[in-house]
Amino acid sequence: MKIVAADIIVSSPDRNFVTLKITTDDGITGLGDATLNGRELSVASYLRDHVAPLLMGRDAHRIEDTWQFLYRSAYWRRGPVTMAAIAAVDVALWDIKAKAAGMPLYQLLGGASRTGIMAYGHASGRDIPELFDSIRRHLDEGFRSIRVQTSVPGINAVYGVAAQPSATGQRYDYEPAQRTPLPAEEDWDTRAYLRHLPTVFEAVRAEFGPELPLLHDGHHRMTPIQAAKLGKSLEPYDLFWLEDCTPAENQEALRLVRQHTTTPLAIGEVFNTVWDYQTLIREQLIDYVRSAVTHTGGITAMRKLLDFAAQYQIKSGIHGPTDISPVGMAAALHLDLAIHNFGIQEYMKHTPRANEVFRQSFTFTDGYLHPGDQPGLGVELDEEAAARFPYEPAYLPFNRLKDGTVHDW
Repeated sequence: MKIVAADIIVSSPDRNFVTLKITTDDGITGLGDATLNGRELSVASYLRDHVAPLLMGRDAHRIEDTWQFLYRSAYWRRGPVTMAAIAAVDVALWDIKAKAAGMPLYQLLGGASRTGIMAYGHASGRDIPELFDSIRRHLDEGFRSIRVQTSVPGINAVYGVAAQPSATGQRYDYEPAQRTPLPAEEDWDTRAYLRHLPTVFEAVRAEFGPELPLLHDGHHRMTPIQAAKLGKSLEPYDLFWLEDCTPAENQEALRLVRQHTTTPLAIGEVFNTVWDYQTLIREQLIDYVRSAVTHTGGITAMRKLLDFAAQYQIKSGIHGPTDISPVGMAAALHLDLAIHNFGIQEYMKHTPRANEVFRQSFTFTDGYLHPGDQPGLGVELDEEAAARFPYEPAYLPFNRLKDGTVHDW
């Protein structure tokens, strides 16, 4: 099968998505997600101007060879733009191969290792009663594992609290990136956060009991010693994981955190390659790999990364909020179903408009996801619907400390 077309579709059904559609000479199409939240057009240009011309005439079945060609021939390796573009090509080619085989993609990855994929939802609140209401809503929707995010007294806006107003005065349940000329400025106070958060988890455990798996995202905002302090203070509440407790570009920093707490650690949603994890995995400094298929070179690269992690009893926790399109989400689910060292899958439901553009076969029942059994990924793109929602510039917020210093958001 020869590749005869590679089209890049940019659409904004409530948020911006970049989708690659590859077509072969016998009419089979495959989809890949190339969305990079807040920097979408950079990947669209990389694909359109630099990658698509290289794909014409290539054998669509040669997935590994194409991956290596795109990674090595560019000379300038890694980085979110390059790896998101490669991921889009990789996932689209896997979609094509599975459609040609007449099988759901997970069958080509070795078949199912489980019957369903445990998912966690995002609960949040501006105070304890509102947080409890959000947790109950998620439990009613079928979630059996819950991420807990909360406002902090003295801080005006905190990442992950959907109920608080954005700079435009609207809730951002699905999209913290705001359609403003410049990124919105938010505030941050680490000491206030460290004082408040353990009291929140104490209240949640008292209300919902010891069995409910609870997760929390620190979103890179702590120094290693602050992260160690938080992990230790949260130990009585038995978290499933503490995510992104400190910026992990400095992989050795996790040694200090690990020395001081037994709270499980999840890292990696901003990582792009296995090289970002080398020390973390080899020294067993984390418990869960948080990369997204969309940002880490696709199924081919993520499978190798997770196989490496499996040697050290480290599990998957693939990134899956709504800045991953339904195409990227489906790719994650097929991989989740096939690998042995699956841990948990992040899941935020896309909006009705997004579901109109991306027709999906995956299901969510009693806390478990399944990619479905349609050939390929199980996602189809409605290009007419996509055209009704043109791209709109949007930026993620950023943080400043009380003295005006720019801080991690």
